[in-house]
Amino acid sequence: MTAAIVGWAHTPFGKQAEETVESLVVTAAREAIADAGLEPGDVDEIILGHFNAGFSAQDFTASLVLQADPALRFKRATRVENACATGSAAVHQGVRAIAARDARVVLVVGVEKMTSTPGPEIGRNLLRASYLVEDGDTPAGFAGVFGKIADSYFQKYGDKSDALAAIAAKNHRNGVGNPYAQMRKDLGYEFCRTESEKNPYVAGPLKRTDCSLVSDGAAALVLTDVETALGRDKAVAFRSMAHVQDFLPMSKRDILQFEGCGRAWQDALGRAGLTLDDLSFVETHDCFTIAELIEYEAMGLTPAGEGHRAILEGWTEMGGKLPVNPSGGLKSKGHPIGATGVSMHVLTAMQLTGKAGDIQVKDAELGGIFNMGGAAVANYVSVMQALK
Repeated sequence: MTAAIVGWAHTPFGKQAEETVESLVVTAAREAIADAGLEPGDVDEIILGHFNAGFSAQDFTASLVLQADPALRFKRATRVENACATGSAAVHQGVRAIAARDARVVLVVGVEKMTSTPGPEIGRNLLRASYLVEDGDTPAGFAGVFGKIADSYFQKYGDKSDALAAIAAKNHRNGVGNPYAQMRKDLGYEFCRTESEKNPYVAGPLKRTDCSLVSDGAAALVLTDVETALGRDKAVAFRSMAHVQDFLPMSKRDILQFEGCGRAWQDALGRAGLTLDDLSFVETHDCFTIAELIEYEAMGLTPAGEGHRAILEGWTEMGGKLPVNPSGGLKSKGHPIGATGVSMHVLTAMQLTGKAGDIQVKDAELGGIFNMGGAAVANYVSVMQALK
């Protein structure tokens, strides 16, 4: 263990018409530093996760974090991007700076402002996380890419619409208790399973309830070395982490395997000396319900083609053997691209310090995080444990 989270902040996710990228960044940064009980001048380095891809006209954003306090002026600040895994890329870069002993305190912020962009443009921006040479004309944009994946999965393993609806219903039910979630409403299984005017098909077998939400929001955390973290009121350490990058074109791999996800989980658990059974819960990347289903298989919860068992038999429910997305996931919480991975780490830290309120997993000791960019292209896993 080389680094620990000692403070955090999280804005509400959703349509924040009055907010800008700058205001979201400033709010999250100030609150995270204060929550850590540190002064802005204590920060050695700043990492900003911001995907953008056209959502914001301001495309040079690392220094916006300095607006949070004059004492941050002249600190190292870098913006990182790795599609929908941008937030975790920022967190992992911060941990590596501490592991290299190049920094003792790192401020990580993730942000996105999406809802002020017109709908068709949102679709074009998100599609940039795919391989445009092959997928640039996909109907329904990035949802269409995952619609193709769902179609292929159903052709190989049979219609799993029941499982997808159960995943959506679970995550919306969990999200009711998350004060940061964009949609705090228990939609119920029947609504998620049934096509209707309010729940139409979007792409292939994916309905609206199978797709994550367009969101504005920010999250931030403060990392320190373990020596600094010891003895603090709260500290959550990185037991291990892994990053696996795969080919961008889906044609170069078996897209139903999510091999990069599987390898990242194997690497992270191996480095931590753990198995999946040791984890108390997992926050995973449910940009679409088919993604969560395949991730069950990639992480080793079930064999290939049997991910439906994990949800239909209750394994991934709050009271199951491995609760998945107790926060409500991207499906309920929302998915402001650059903020998502940071949010996952913040909510995991809250779980492991017993501060998760109505979404608290009982006796949580070890938490796993999987954040994905593109269609299993950028794959980040963190395994977290509270420092006692």
